[in-house]
Amino acid sequence: MPTAFVTGGSGFIGGVLIARLLAEGWDVRALARSAASAETVAARGATPVRGDLDDVAAMREGARGCEYAFHAAAHLGEWGTKEEFHRGNVLGTRNALTACREAGVTRFVHVGTEAALLHGEPLIAVDEHAPLRPDSPALYSATKAQAEIEVLEAGRDGFGCVVIRPRLVWGVGDTTILPSIRAAAEAGKWAWIGGGGHRTSTTHVRNVVEGLWLGATKAEPGTVYFVTDGAPIVFREFVTRLLATQGVALGDKKLPRALAAFVARAGEAAWRVLPLRGAPPLTRLALWLASQECTIDISRARAELGYAPVITIDEGMKELEDAHRSGS
Repeated sequence: MPTAFVTGGSGFIGGVLIARLLAEGWDVRALARSAASAETVAARGATPVRGDLDDVAAMREGARGCEYAFHAAAHLGEWGTKEEFHRGNVLGTRNALTACREAGVTRFVHVGTEAALLHGEPLIAVDEHAPLRPDSPALYSATKAQAEIEVLEAGRDGFGCVVIRPRLVWGVGDTTILPSIRAAAEAGKWAWIGGGGHRTSTTHVRNVVEGLWLGATKAEPGTVYFVTDGAPIVFREFVTRLLATQGVALGDKKLPRALAAFVARAGEAAWRVLPLRGAPPLTRLALWLASQECTIDISRARAELGYAPVITIDEGMKELEDAHRSGS
C-alpha cells in the first residue's frame, strides 16, 4: 500500500487531497504545526506529524518510508512582509525538498500556482512555456515563483519532482477567495474594477487534486502542468455565481481600472513606509485578479496525463449552495 507525506494537510487543498488519497487506499501522514492542526488532520483520517516547515528533522522523520510527498503548505495572502513570504514559501519549500529527499521519497509533487507568472500584465492562453516571475512586485507571486525554481532545480539533480499549477482555486471549504469577496461585499466595499468583463480560468479544488494525483502517478519527473476547470469564464459571471451560492448579491458598483491601479500602488507604498496597521485597501495582487485576463491552456495535462476535470463549474456551484443551505 503506498504511503504519502503531505504538508498543508489541515488546509483547503490539503484536506481534499487527504480524502482522495485515502479513497485510493493509501496511507497518509500529514505535517501539523499545532495541536489544532494535528486534530484536524487526524479527523481527516491522516496520521499527524508534529512539526513545521522550519523543522527539517521532523519532516524527514514523517516522510521516512513514504514513496510520495505532496507539498501543499504555503504562506498565502495579498499582503505581508518579505520575510514572512520568503520563510513560508521559499525556505519552507527548500526544507521540505531536503527532508523528503533525505527520507527516501521518490516523487515530490509541488502545488504551484499561475500567480508565479504574474508581474502586472494579463496572461492570455498561457501554457507551461511562460516564464516564472521571481521579480514580481507582489510578494506572493515572487516567492511562489522562487519556490517553484527550487523544486525544478531539485528535479534537475535527479529528485523526482513534479509541479501542478491550478488557477483561482475554489469550492466547499475555501478559506481565501470566497470569504474575502464576501467580507468586502458585506462591508459595502466590493466594486467591479474595469467592469469585471475579462475572462479567467478557474480550478475547483477537486480538479486541483485530480491534477496532483496524476502528477504523482503518471507524470514524468521534472515536469510542470497547468490544471483548470476547462474553458475560461467571464470573471464577473463566475464571481457573481460564486457569491450567489452564499445568498450574497454583489451589486453593480464599478471602479475605473486606472484609478484602482493608482490606489493599489499608492496604498502599498504608504503601508511599506508608514506604521499603518493591517493591509492596504487594495493590493496589486488583488487588482490583477479582479481586473486582468488570466486564461490557461491545459493541453499538456490533457495529452500527457489524461487530465480532464472531474467536476464542472455548475456542479461545484451546486455543492457550494447545498453546503451553505445545510450550514456545513
